Amino acid sequence: MFNQLTTLGRSARQFVFGGITLAVVTLASLHTHSSFAATAFACLVVILLFSQIGSFIASLALSIVSVAALAYVFTPSMFGLRIDDHQDLLVLVAFLAASTVGAYLIGKAHDEMEAAREAAAKVRRGASDLRDREKMWRAIFEHNPAMYFMVDEAGTVLNVNTFGATQLGYTPSELLDLSVLKVFLEADREVVRKRIGECLSDIGQSRTWDIQKVRKDGSVLWARESAKAMLGPDDKPLVLIACEDITEQKRTELALQRSEAHLAQAQELSRTGSFGWNVATGEVFWSKETFRIFQYDPETKPTPQHVLDRTHPKDKAEVRETIDRGFRGEDFEHEYRLLMPDGSIKHIRALARATRTASGDIEFVGAATDITAAKQTEQQLRRSEGYLADAQQLSHMGTWCWDCHRRCFAYRSAEVSRLFGFDPDEPISLEALRSRIHPDDLPLQQVVQRQAIEQKTGNFEYDFRICLPDGKVRHIHAVAHAVLGSDGSTVELIGTHMDVTEQHAARERLENTLAALRESEQRFRDYAETASDWLWETGPDHAVTLLSEHASAAGILAAGLLGQPRWEIACDVEEEPEKWRQHRAILDVHLPFRDLIYRTVNRSGSAIYVRTSGKPFFDVSGNFLGYRGVSSDITVNIRADQAEQELRKAQADLAHVTRVTTLGELTASIAHEVNQPLAAIVSNADACLGWMARETPDVSAARRSVQWIIDDAIRASEVIRRVRTLAKKGDIEMVALDINDVINEAIALLTRELVNHRVSLRTELAPTLPTILGDRVQLQQVIINLVMNGIEAMHTVADRPRELLIQSSRDDRGRVQLSVTDCGVGIAEDDRVRILDPFFTTKSTGLGMGLAICRSIIEAHGGHLSIVRKKEPGATFQFALPVVHLPIRRSGTSSPY
Repeated sequence: MFNQLTTLGRSARQFVFGGITLAVVTLASLHTHSSFAATAFACLVVILLFSQIGSFIASLALSIVSVAALAYVFTPSMFGLRIDDHQDLLVLVAFLAASTVGAYLIGKAHDEMEAAREAAAKVRRGASDLRDREKMWRAIFEHNPAMYFMVDEAGTVLNVNTFGATQLGYTPSELLDLSVLKVFLEADREVVRKRIGECLSDIGQSRTWDIQKVRKDGSVLWARESAKAMLGPDDKPLVLIACEDITEQKRTELALQRSEAHLAQAQELSRTGSFGWNVATGEVFWSKETFRIFQYDPETKPTPQHVLDRTHPKDKAEVRETIDRGFRGEDFEHEYRLLMPDGSIKHIRALARATRTASGDIEFVGAATDITAAKQTEQQLRRSEGYLADAQQLSHMGTWCWDCHRRCFAYRSAEVSRLFGFDPDEPISLEALRSRIHPDDLPLQQVVQRQAIEQKTGNFEYDFRICLPDGKVRHIHAVAHAVLGSDGSTVELIGTHMDVTEQHAARERLENTLAALRESEQRFRDYAETASDWLWETGPDHAVTLLSEHASAAGILAAGLLGQPRWEIACDVEEEPEKWRQHRAILDVHLPFRDLIYRTVNRSGSAIYVRTSGKPFFDVSGNFLGYRGVSSDITVNIRADQAEQELRKAQADLAHVTRVTTLGELTASIAHEVNQPLAAIVSNADACLGWMARETPDVSAARRSVQWIIDDAIRASEVIRRVRTLAKKGDIEMVALDINDVINEAIALLTRELVNHRVSLRTELAPTLPTILGDRVQLQQVIINLVMNGIEAMHTVADRPRELLIQSSRDDRGRVQLSVTDCGVGIAEDDRVRILDPFFTTKSTGLGMGLAICRSIIEAHGGHLSIVRKKEPGATFQFALPVVHLPIRRSGTSSPY
């Protein structure tokens, strides 16, 4: 309808404008007196021009109007049907025919042109749409999240989308004209050839398979391929392959398979078996691990009686009662023992929950766990706790905790009661404890406790005496430190009491021993200054023929020795027969001898020790004439050696007392080192119970918790072992040692002490140091003493970090060297010379024996302890020890000289 209205409007405009133009042309012809033919021609031109607008009807109407106008204007008789000039009539007829035909032809040509333009426009729009659709489908093909390949019969890649090439790490151009087999594993290429062949043999039929593809970087992905063969434009078959990346799906499937396998093994690894029991039908289900725990053949049909048959006789009544509860539909959880056919015992923890089946029957689902290892760990933990109690009793050291708010003991070990002379199993009041403290020491104790509460930081030490009911007095050394609450106030005091009575007694004994030693050393020094060697000769029968006058005049030897052989002069022939047998054998073969030591008596009848060396002499004919030699009185040396052994024994006793004292000072650190694994054991045990108490027990996590319990128990036992080793009193044991191992073992006992004093420890240990020969315990004692001295030296330092440095290295003489450096108050120049002397101390409560004992230990090891001068604050103590040299075996016979 719209097109018809448009055509009508266009025809009307054509007729109106054409009529006006014809009128203008006619008037112009009249005005210019143009001929009829010229006017007709002009009108024809107008009609033909306006006929191009496209309406033939309007052009025909204009033609009729033009004929009428021409007839009216140029042949007025036309309307009266009388035309005088036939030529005019022919012109009008020709005009009408020409205008009609011309208008028709022009209109038809116009319509055909319009149709052609519309067709061309339609073609252009179609081509544009086709390009847009091609672009859209090309984009979809290139970027569709699936891999598309088009290959020919030989497997050559004809086309591949960008997404597919990118997924494999290529650009599309890199894959074109290459064999599609390149992107598959070599082991799978034959399978791909077979699949493509199947597609080509059945064109139009889709086929799908899963296979792995290889990226350009060598990595592998899983793809699900759907392929179908089709005929190309040249009737050659092509294969279109669409690939979907299913790598994550495959990984999920593999993970699920692994999970199922892990779940199947979890019961075996955690020693937990599952079971089911339908009370109404009596049907019992056991997992494979349950059969293994009870050691039954998996082909056996289990019943509750099978459990009773394996139950330990002492636990059968309890198990029967549990089964009866199950018949009543009650949940149960209990532990019992199994007596296995080989006589071994297992501990079992069983847990079951009752549920209702669809038919209303009661059915139990539960788990049975072999907790034998956990029970063994629990027993080991109890032994460790016993070791800790034994360690405190061995070292006479008790620990305690004072509640500052309630003003009472929050904790007190049994050894504290023993120190005060009370039975640990009886309750003791605070007043009873205070009544045992010496009246002169009680005010000092209260003052120190008040200072500890107010100052809040650092360790606080004090000594006091305990008066026992039997009149004995014990000397106690106490160490305490404050524990702060969330508000910064002191809530507790934690400390130790250590019996140092033996130390005080040892100090007195040591003073007496040192005084006696000085007197003995002076006496022996006088002897050494006045004594000298003497000469002697013996005959062929080895009887004494000559003595120098010095031996007789000085009264060194008894009278009447001439004419007697040496073994008759000596007093130790019966005590050491082997020595004299060897000596006489040397004399019989006339060989020289050297440094024979024997005991005899002087003129006053006192025992003396003689060292003698001799050489045979012969006449010119080679006949043996006897021996000549020299002897010396070494009584002083022997006595000095004996005195030195006594001194070393006294020093060893004092060193042991000092070690025990140091252990008392480190009680808080030792207790912390033991409490850490004990607390971890409790936490892990609670966690294990939590894992097992879940609706579906997490056996893997519970197993990890049990393993952690075992590790922490071993760690606690190792701490106790180190404490017992230091507390043990024994002889010096010189063995090959790595000084770095000795340092690390000592540090392990000092960790808590360093934390309490806010001291940071830094070690610089040379990795490849030679082996030294020493006593591990005594060297640990030296290191602990030097570190504790460094900590105390930094107690008042507040303007710089408290740092302690331990270094091990080799000195310029190849010895192993260890140094301990602090940044404390340092050592005054006047004190530097005396700091290593016995009984010299700069501490108000010190005995002055720590560094002296350290020096004695180092010197006994062949080393040297010294103080290094340094410009910065603090002090450095260092000692060097000789390294172990393996003996070199040489051939030949050694000389008796």
